[in-house]
Amino acid sequence: MNDLRLLPSVDQLLQTEEIKTCIDAYGRPLTLQAIREVLAGVRERRLEIEAVPGQPSLVDLIERSLASWTATTLQGLINATGVILHTNLGRAPLSTAALEAIREVSQGYSTLEYDLPSGKRGSRAVHAEDLLKRLTNAKSAMVVNNNAAAVLLILSAFARRRTVVIARSQLVEIGGGFRVPDVMKQSGARLLEVGTTNQVHLYDYERALEEQPVAAVMRAHRSNFQIIGFTSEPGLAEIVNVAHRAGVIVFDDLGSGSLLDTTRFGLAHEPMVQESLAAGADLVCFSGDKLLGGPQAGIILGRADLMAKIRKHPLARAIRADKLCLAALNATLLHYLKDEARQEIPVWRMIAEPARRIEVRARRWAQELEQGSVIAGQSTIGGGSLPGEILPTSLLAFEVSNPDRAAVRLRRSIPPVIARVQDNLLVLDPRTVFPEQEPALLAILRSSLNSYRPEKSNSKRSPQKT
Repeated sequence: MNDLRLLPSVDQLLQTEEIKTCIDAYGRPLTLQAIREVLAGVRERRLEIEAVPGQPSLVDLIERSLASWTATTLQGLINATGVILHTNLGRAPLSTAALEAIREVSQGYSTLEYDLPSGKRGSRAVHAEDLLKRLTNAKSAMVVNNNAAAVLLILSAFARRRTVVIARSQLVEIGGGFRVPDVMKQSGARLLEVGTTNQVHLYDYERALEEQPVAAVMRAHRSNFQIIGFTSEPGLAEIVNVAHRAGVIVFDDLGSGSLLDTTRFGLAHEPMVQESLAAGADLVCFSGDKLLGGPQAGIILGRADLMAKIRKHPLARAIRADKLCLAALNATLLHYLKDEARQEIPVWRMIAEPARRIEVRARRWAQELEQGSVIAGQSTIGGGSLPGEILPTSLLAFEVSNPDRAAVRLRRSIPPVIARVQDNLLVLDPRTVFPEQEPALLAILRSSLNSYRPEKSNSKRSPQKT
């Protein structure tokens, strides 16, 4: 029966050992709130339930409420997808040195805006500027909180209520609904499209610059898709030459911002920051957490006079980088300066990982688990970088009764494991799994896959072994 008089009181529940344990773990105010909400919930549903829950059931509901309320939604996981720069999974993992730099500046006070020699107020801009200038030969540099902010700041500083020329083929959407035309309009700039989707000529720029006053010419690198077939587009140096003859600045939005030559890794050429500056671009901006392999940041490089104007813009303070970002970015840039990026920055280490070594890891996993097959597969760069480029890899594949349900089970593990379902197989790519994560991954696979034994089928289909 649902006699509410059988419900224990708040005070009675507070005297139980289980609730005392909850108070130790979660504090008295939050535990008290959970007790009251659970009891209120039972009273509200009194007509729906057959009997009033007993004390053990109530305690269980209270414990689950407390665990749910205090569970963090931002947590680490194991990325077994083979997508190196997975936008949804946090993009670039940081190097050990970058993590140590964050720890050092966050556990106490720092020289964020303090000049030690003079004992006076300093500028946070100096912490990354010298390194960026040395690495790229830029005259000046600045860091903001992401590349979208960098684009908005540049346009706001130089093109508000003025015209900006951009090729129609570069009006891209980079994901999450962020579109270059929208951010240009948000800055107050007037957009002047030239050329067509697949054909843009140098004379398109020349005509645009002759017909009306123009504040800037913008080039946006198509870092997340390709246009192939009957296409044509002038190079950056040619665009710069035309614009400078007309007295107009050029800024280049590179997006992914590589400092290394990607062809060294068997990939297509990705425009490098150094190349844009060498081609004469007055300003160049790019992300810190894509191919650079650092924290989320927007980096602006270019002429000293233009950078001075950007720094003074009111928007600059609103989108500036914090001390954790600057610490991690500095440590990341030092890897490039010391020619150790390939070994120390996780993104480049994964890209450079030999296919044979990945196959050895996959086979060792299968051997330790005593199940699964090793098949040929492909890893991708991801994160809006090098579209269409793939890296050969080896996948650990499981032929289970319900691969989608098995993938859900892995995502619910602690830590969560993100795998792929491909050709009705559950597959995991070792390329994006850190060696120190392997013991946890194998333990989770043993536990999870026991519930999904291979199908008994007369089909001759089986994974292709390598």
